[in-house]
Amino acid sequence: MTKPPLTLYLAAPRGFCAGVDRAIKIVEMALQKWGAPVYVRHEIVHNKFVVDGLRAKGAVFVEELDECPNDRPVIFSAHGVPKSVPASAAQREMIYVDATCPLVSKVHVEAQRHAEAGLQMIMIGHKGHPETIGTMGQLPDGEVLLVETVDDVASVQVRNPEKLAFVTQTTLSVDDTKDIIAALEARFPAIVGPHKEDICYATTNRQEAVKAVAPKSDALLVVGAPNSSNSRRLVEVAARAGCNYAQLVQRAHDIDWRALEGISSIAITAGASAPEVLVNEVIDAFNNHYDVTVELVETAVENVEFKVPRVLRQTA
Repeated sequence: MTKPPLTLYLAAPRGFCAGVDRAIKIVEMALQKWGAPVYVRHEIVHNKFVVDGLRAKGAVFVEELDECPNDRPVIFSAHGVPKSVPASAAQREMIYVDATCPLVSKVHVEAQRHAEAGLQMIMIGHKGHPETIGTMGQLPDGEVLLVETVDDVASVQVRNPEKLAFVTQTTLSVDDTKDIIAALEARFPAIVGPHKEDICYATTNRQEAVKAVAPKSDALLVVGAPNSSNSRRLVEVAARAGCNYAQLVQRAHDIDWRALEGISSIAITAGASAPEVLVNEVIDAFNNHYDVTVELVETAVENVEFKVPRVLRQTA
């Protein structure tokens, strides 16, 4: 039986960013240096396949530091942690390695700098997301106010409208965030923004690639995890860019083939914490169902690399 033809637009950039790559490498190098088990506070990155792979090598994932013994190394996830966490680890004389993405650390430094200048912070982010918790935890309670939507801006209560600054989560929708920033600047004309925007290059690049493929595709699949903020934003960006069917899938077995009946084109991308092996798995699944022609749609080239902490580059 002949398979129906399908054009598969493969978005680039997609998948792992430099911060995720570095975080995974940190866990692997820690296991090599200190042996198993190595504890990791929170999922190192938001991807079950990656986390399960590291767990199989001897990483133990916990939610809080008090679940870790004093005599084993602990790693803090790529999303960042409140200041109280490394302080507690140091007090317990634990070996700890901070795998916070350098671009998230940049936001932490900004927040600290603004606070030292006497400015109250407003953070644009998602409530409960580890990165938001980590950034807000850089300053004392009440010093960082969270807004998630344009509507939140209208109701936020500030100490002094003349002494305000804002930061953002690094994995937000670029377009949504622009609207929230515009609302903040309209309500608080004196508000100070970041020197360079906080949404990271990888989030921006992946969203731009989706905007390029979505309008010409009957459907678009984002390979990523449900708890991955940047992956979920890619689905939203695709829908807004004119794609009638945009879905998040963790693995090939999550594909809803009945929903895809009759399509002649599909776009595939992946969130910043999804490995390329899962993208290939999805492409292989389409090859089994269709006569596939793959077209690469590349909107940017990434060559960013972050060094791992010095403690892991030194011999034990």
